[in-house]
Amino acid sequence: MRIRYGYRIELVCAHEMPLVTLLDVHPSRRHDLTMPDEMKVSALADPALSIRVSQHLDAFGNICRRMVAPPGGIRLESEGVVHDSGEPDVVNPAAREVAPSRLPDEALAFLLGSRYCETDRLNDQAWRLFGGTAPGWARVQAIVDFVHNHLTFGYHYARNTRTAAEAFDERVGVCRDFAHLAIALCRCMNIPARYCNGYLGDIGVPLNPAPMDFNAWFEVFLGGRWYTFDARHNEPRIGRVVIARGRDATDVAMVSSFGTHTIQRFEVITEEIEDVPMPLMPRVPEQFNSHPAAA
Repeated sequence: MRIRYGYRIELVCAHEMPLVTLLDVHPSRRHDLTMPDEMKVSALADPALSIRVSQHLDAFGNICRRMVAPPGGIRLESEGVVHDSGEPDVVNPAAREVAPSRLPDEALAFLLGSRYCETDRLNDQAWRLFGGTAPGWARVQAIVDFVHNHLTFGYHYARNTRTAAEAFDERVGVCRDFAHLAIALCRCMNIPARYCNGYLGDIGVPLNPAPMDFNAWFEVFLGGRWYTFDARHNEPRIGRVVIARGRDATDVAMVSSFGTHTIQRFEVITEEIEDVPMPLMPRVPEQFNSHPAAA
């Protein structure tokens, strides 16, 4: 299966604005690309203006790009094609938990609380709800079932400051809130869990009439490897394309800006390449880190 993916983002700013992006397909999927997806960067006020872009890997192995948007704003766009197996997320009910003392070093960070996943506030609730559940895959699936049923999804519920504990109390959220709550509950049960975002089109499921957006899900470490879970959809899905992984949304914001700006355009596409191409459609993005400059 081949999947076409891409984005077009326009940020308007009055003054120069440094920014960092995590919009490239994750290095673990680069070998599956069948055509380049190099980011195109242009100034909104003067498309001929050259904008310097540098690239590096962050502490979690994600591809970051640094640049400075000129006065007037910047356009970021890319399109690519990735080969995918066409298989749904792996399901392995026999996968067992790994005791913290036996975890690999790189998994330990994903046992700890983080900005949006407050294990200290949810620990008692987690053990009350899942302490009697069989450890391993069954326990993680019980957590996913709980979060899927406990939260009500809606784009109008989006709030970029909502934490896992707040989502637990408010019982509403978007995909990042579903992921944060499930991650926090897994970590409370000593199961390493990490946040993921990327592309997830309506492949093998009924088409969602809402405009496309990037998606958030999570992975847990069981039986010596990482497995994908999705508390929002709660079913194995086809065609996930990972962009970034981290402790929570703080680590993997699509765009982190250091200045005041407005979003003029935000469009995402993910579809099987054999499908009739659909136009990019706008949606207010969930995963931005904005740091307005001091007045």
